[in-house]
Amino acid sequence: MLDPWIIEEIRRREEEEREHRERPVLELPLDVPAYHPVPGQGGKAPEDEGERGVVIVDFSVE
Repeated sequence: MLDPWIIEEIRRREEEEREHRERPVLELPLDVPAYHPVPGQGGKAPEDEGERGVVIVDFSVE
């Protein structure tokens, strides 16, 4: 026979596991943004066209 506190601990863990499994999952419809090319079509994204540049950020502290 198990001690009452062991039985209560097992019951508590099983209940937590059951709640975790039964918890509803929110699924968001994640559409591919228009600026990303669709794989397999070989098209260029609009940001690939035109001028490009470089930004240098200096985090040094003097």
